[in-house]
Amino acid sequence: MTRGRARCGRLVTGALLAALFGVLAAAPAQAVGYRYWSFWDRDGSTWAYASQGPSTARPDDGAVQGFRFSVSDDSQDSAKPRGAADFDTICAKTPAKDDRKRIALVIDFGTPGDAPGGETPPKPRTACAQVADDATSADALAAVAKPLRYDSNALLCAIADYPKSGCGEQVSGNGRSEDSGKKPTASESGESAESAEKKDDSGGPSVGLIAGVAAIALLGAAAVWQARRRRG
Repeated sequence: MTRGRARCGRLVTGALLAALFGVLAAAPAQAVGYRYWSFWDRDGSTWAYASQGPSTARPDDGAVQGFRFSVSDDSQDSAKPRGAADFDTICAKTPAKDDRKRIALVIDFGTPGDAPGGETPPKPRTACAQVADDATSADALAAVAKPLRYDSNALLCAIADYPKSGCGEQVSGNGRSEDSGKKPTASESGESAESAEKKDDSGGPSVGLIAGVAAIALLGAAAVWQARRRRG
């Protein structure tokens, strides 16, 4: 009788472990992230992820703002603009004018690893945009870095015609773009997707799946313990 119970315990454990491996195998691979232009404000000596998109932000005279093209999952891991970011240096040759404001812009086209296939990123550059007092960050960018490209949802796709194609596409683990049916929105940065939206659609295991895996593992461990207890 004891041997029968032990054998039964082993069978139950084996079935549970098989189910565990089946669930894990069914989970899709985690995507790396999205390829897009992020938007930044200069806060003292550091960059801060912008709380508004460039089409709604209205910076004051003397502001420093940055744009960075990269592949990232959300605002927590977005690459920051590189290079000098000092207003007095960037706008040194642009004298102040009445009813106009000066915005120092840092435009970082990213690394070759972030670039879409077949494209080479230009070198990072700075520019001093002198625009009307009520101008937005998008107006300032358009004044110094045309041509800009937007999609039908007002998502910023290209600055100074870079990149030539693509717009907020999802990038897989092999570095290739994937048509997931989702893309960053124009509601945040320049313009990245909401973190939650991207994480929900990233292709990784869901919370429910992880919880199910944990439950199966616990049941398997309990079955092994019970079989050994009865054997003893």
